[in-house]
Amino acid sequence: MPIRLDAIDRRILAELQADGRMTNVELARRVGISAPPCLRRVRALEEAGFIRGYRALLDEKLLDFEVVCFAMVHLASQADADLKAFEAFVRSAPLVRECWMLSGEIDFVLKCVAPDLATFQAFVAELTAAPAVKNVKTSLTLRCSKDAALVPLELPPAEE
Repeated sequence: MPIRLDAIDRRILAELQADGRMTNVELARRVGISAPPCLRRVRALEEAGFIRGYRALLDEKLLDFEVVCFAMVHLASQADADLKAFEAFVRSAPLVRECWMLSGEIDFVLKCVAPDLATFQAFVAELTAAPAVKNVKTSLTLRCSKDAALVPLELPPAEE
């Protein structure tokens, strides 16, 4: 049975999304309930899949990943075996941070990070030779205007 989110659940999600390291006691205080039911709600949200995990967001530039690029990949075939082979290649490529399958002209868009342009160029050569790849177009980023790795919980919930 799917879990229905109430206002407290949504506040819990918003607070955890803003700071996943806070204690359960602090979370309970912020959402206005006591700690035991707060912990039960968090566990229910985790079990239902609303909370997929917890992680630290790192600054790639401070870790010497100076280059952020996007690669638009067009495959020669949309056959299931070719899609799976390409996706397996992408999952094994550490420079690829995100991979999205698209509808339309481009089959996949990849967000990549690299310590320098030469490293990214070497990866593009590997990518071009990857299973079923017809062609690759790349775009080097100049700056990031928005990086919101969060779900916009401030929007009203969809009506059923």
